[in-house]
Order: sequence, then structure tokens, then C-alpha cells
Amino acid sequence: MIERTPILNAVTHLILIAGLLLVLLPFVIVVVAATKDLRGVNQVPMSLIPGTHLLDNLAEAWGRGDFGRSLLNSLIVSVGVTAGKIALAALTAFSIVFFRYRARMLAFWLIFTTLMLPLEVRIVPTYAVAANVLAPFQSILDATGLSTLIAWVTGIQVSLEWNLLNSYPGLILPLVATATGTFLYRQFFLTVPDELLEASKMDGAGAMRFFAEILMPLSRTNMLALAAILFVYSWNQYLWPLLVTTDPAFGTAAVELKRLIPPVTGGLPEWHVVMAGTLIVMAPPLLVVALMQRWFVRGLIATEK
Repeated sequence: MIERTPILNAVTHLILIAGLLLVLLPFVIVVVAATKDLRGVNQVPMSLIPGTHLLDNLAEAWGRGDFGRSLLNSLIVSVGVTAGKIALAALTAFSIVFFRYRARMLAFWLIFTTLMLPLEVRIVPTYAVAANVLAPFQSILDATGLSTLIAWVTGIQVSLEWNLLNSYPGLILPLVATATGTFLYRQFFLTVPDELLEASKMDGAGAMRFFAEILMPLSRTNMLALAAILFVYSWNQYLWPLLVTTDPAFGTAAVELKRLIPPVTGGLPEWHVVMAGTLIVMAPPLLVVALMQRWFVRGLIATEK
């Protein structure tokens, strides 16, 4: 039963409108500033009437920020991280739900507790691992004396090193693990009837065939919703790409945007060019969200399994 409450409805709509304005106001300021010239963008207060220099500012920002290369890097990293997170989360949840081994719930809760450890907290050890992925194995060889033994027997000094800095694997692999994706997949897999598993076994399907041909098609809606979230998350990454890339050839769009933070021209900062560059960087995730909106909503509210 739904009661008629005009006053509460009006208050609810006012709250929603206020929230919408708070969310849209920064975006409106960026769009308007990107249409201004140098003088217009530095007026105090800046007029919210759009100017006529949007295309000129976009062209200037594109050339100065080298966005052709950085957008491609961001696309590679975002697609790689999104695909890796979905694949790893689905396989992890599949193992936890459908395999009966003693440590499975311990493994799940250890994964789940990493939600309390953001990237900023583990940034130093993650960077140390990326700087030399094989360092733990080298430590084991040194601690057990095997490296000394190998050097004595063969005359070869063992020095294991694999540097992921300034590379696509270094940008992608440390971001692939996701506790959120594992949790979402686990919750969905728990709703899958046991009869499907029994039927697949009767048909002679193995575990991976059941995973690929039954579970994955069933979870397509959830997968696409999660992919939209993860793509935007990956695209907006700033701290990790800034830390592991010193070569501009691997710079992502969010990091390279800092190139546009203005030198001063005639005493006035060129914020109109910066805002135009911001629009360029914002465009791909906005496009992905717009295209994936239907699947995103379905993945959040769908109840049929």
C-alpha cells in the first residue's frame, strides 16, 4: 500500500533536486569554462554564460597534453584492469562457492578484509613488488643458501629480477585483484540452484565447462554492470600510474592532464585550456556509462536468476 503524502513527496523532490545541483554544478563550471577565452575564464566571478571558444580550446588542450597517446594508454590500462578484475573475481568466487575445501571461507574473509586496505595504504609494498617481482624468490634462494650453492657449482651468480615499472603490466597487474568483485560474484553464485550443477555433472561437464557455459552466461548482466563500474574506476586512477610511470610513453590521460596546469600567460592562468583538457579526459568514461546504463541498472535491481 502506497499512501498519498504530498508534503513528503515535495520534500523528497527538493532533496533530490538539491543533490542533483550539487553533482552537476562542478561539471557545468568545467563545460562553461572550456568555452571561454583567457580573459573570460579569469573574470571574478566567472559568468556562467557559455562562450564561443570551445573548439579552439579543445584543439589547444589536445596538442599541448598529447592526449592521443595518453588516451590510448588509459584505454589499454582500463580494459586490461576491467577484464582482469572480472576474470579473477569470477574464478575466485567460483572456487569459494562450488568447491568444498577447508580453507575456503578463511580465504573469502581474508579477501573481504582487504576492502579496508585502500591502494594508498599498500602503495609502498606494492611498488616494491612492481620494481622487482622476483625479489621474494631471490630472498628465498639467498636465505636457504641455494644461490651460493649454484654459484659454487656452476660459477653462475643467480640474480632474479623482473621490473614492471614503466610498462603496461606494471600499470595493470597490481590493480587486478578486487574484493568487491569477488563478493558480488559470490553472492550471485550462491543463488544458482544446485540442480544446475547436478545436471551438468550428469551431462559429463567438468568444472570449467560448467563455469564457462552455465555460470558465465547467467551472470552476464552482473558482469556488464560490474564492468562499467570497474572501467570508470580504472580510467580515473591517478596515484598508481603517477608512481610507476616516469616515461611519458606510458602516461595515462588522468596523469598527463597535469601538463595543462597552467604556466602563466600575461599574469593570467590558462584555465580555459585546462578545463577543455578535463572534458577530453572525462568523455570516454561518460560514454561508457551512457552506453552501459541499461545493463548497469539491470545488474543492480535484477531479481530473476
